[in-house]
Parts: sequence; structure tokens; C-alpha cells
Amino acid sequence: MPLFILFDGIKIYIYFDDHLPPHVHAMYGEYEVLIDIRELTVYRGEFPTKQLKKVLAIVKKNQTEMLALFYQYNPQTRP
Repeated sequence: MPLFILFDGIKIYIYFDDHLPPHVHAMYGEYEVLIDIRELTVYRGEFPTKQLKKVLAIVKKNQTEMLALFYQYNPQTRP
């Protein structure tokens, strides 16, 4: 599971052999949330509001690159 970015104690990962929808995993302390890359929405999990806003901003800023990496790491999910 390659680490995409680490900032303010938040880690964002894109996993190998993962499932649809295309998403990233964000971790902060005991919290974990899955963010749908295309929709910029929480797919599963919970996160503190302040950190969630930061994660969503990072995903939005890097949306194209994250989506490309998700499909590269998970070619079986490519449309």
C-alpha cells in the first residue's frame, strides 16, 4: 500500500488490488476514512471535521493523479 502523502499527521494511501469505486484511504490516529476520488465524498468511515476538510482539499487538488494511480495499481477495475 503505497503512501501517497503524509501531512499534519494524516496519511493518504492508495492500495494495490483494491475494489471500486476508485478511492483513497486516509488515516489519522485511530480514524480511517475512504474517499471516493471521482465524487470527492466519504465512501466509508469517520474522520474529525478539520482533518477531513484537509483530506478532501488534497484529493481535489490531486484528483487526476490519484485516479490514474488507482487504475495503475488496480488494473482489473479500469473502465
